Amino acid sequence: MFALPSTSSFSKNMTGIQKENFEKTIDGKRISLYTLTNANGLEMNVTNYGAKVVSLHVPDKTGKFVDVVTGYNCIDDYLKSNEIYFGAAIGRVGNRIAKGKFSINSTEYKLAVNNGPNHLHGGVKGFHAVVWDARQVDESTLELSYTAGDMEEGYPGALTVKIIYKLTGNNEFSIEYFAETTKTTICNLTHHSYFNLSGEGEPTILDHVLELSADKYTVSDENLIPTGEIALVKGTPLDFGTATEIGKRIDADFEALKFGHGYDHNYVINRDGNEAAQAASVYSPVTGIKMDVLTTQPGIQFYSGNWMDGSETGKSGKPYVKRSAFCLETQHFPDSPNHSGFPSIVLKPGEKYRHSCVYRFSVFD
Repeated sequence: MFALPSTSSFSKNMTGIQKENFEKTIDGKRISLYTLTNANGLEMNVTNYGAKVVSLHVPDKTGKFVDVVTGYNCIDDYLKSNEIYFGAAIGRVGNRIAKGKFSINSTEYKLAVNNGPNHLHGGVKGFHAVVWDARQVDESTLELSYTAGDMEEGYPGALTVKIIYKLTGNNEFSIEYFAETTKTTICNLTHHSYFNLSGEGEPTILDHVLELSADKYTVSDENLIPTGEIALVKGTPLDFGTATEIGKRIDADFEALKFGHGYDHNYVINRDGNEAAQAASVYSPVTGIKMDVLTTQPGIQFYSGNWMDGSETGKSGKPYVKRSAFCLETQHFPDSPNHSGFPSIVLKPGEKYRHSCVYRFSVFD
């Protein structure tokens, strides 16, 4: 381990990202860039377009600060990118809904089909593509809020959402989610940063070592829609019950890996009660940076960047090639509204939606 530097020993805006490159008006609302820091020198840049984390600098085993998330140097690159979920808030419902259909009290609702035959991550203009109202509470805290109108993207009820991003003194990127609705609806919010703990733009995450606190996963079909079966990971290439290199079994002859073109699976978190539980731990052998993921949610989606193809160039000028970043998205299960045996994501008027997710950074010892 090492002593963290004081805030006076690092320069602000370590990426060199210019705030003016994020100043734009979309849908009549102003976009800007916000910088969060903590007392240990962590720094995070966030744009209120899609509530996207643009950069996140954390210290490696030598004390050097490393940007560990994918992203771009200006808002125009986000607007034209094919990688539309980089660093984004996801909603009103994260992950997939089969054929873009679900029912509440026998009323069927139809959503955009934007991922093969299915609905993905809230639709064409989900929370990743709207301008959030932002208020910087202090140097380490940003409050983002948005109200999705009744039937926006096909979902019933006006949904008022608040998300709080915070860099804590324990070197955590903490996310708190809150929501209320005017009509019975569904809600499953998550966060979609793509991480490379060796550094943004480095060519692989297959050498990263991952451990998931999950004995089970939701089995999916070729379109990554759950069949309803919840199966054990033991004895399969999906088993990360003990720390294992991501690349060790990623191309194994296993149906679930073929369907996902690698890892793109929802794991059922081992948990007891409703308090935040550790869902994952991952580290880079190159930098020694370790990230633990804690959440109050029942599931976590592990995605190994299988569809990144090198056509996008990030902040450091390096192409984002296949499997050069990963996601760990805390969530309820995919297609939950269509599976009565899954934890419910129904939200009714008068109820308060709330959950938390923490990405905690340290150095592997």
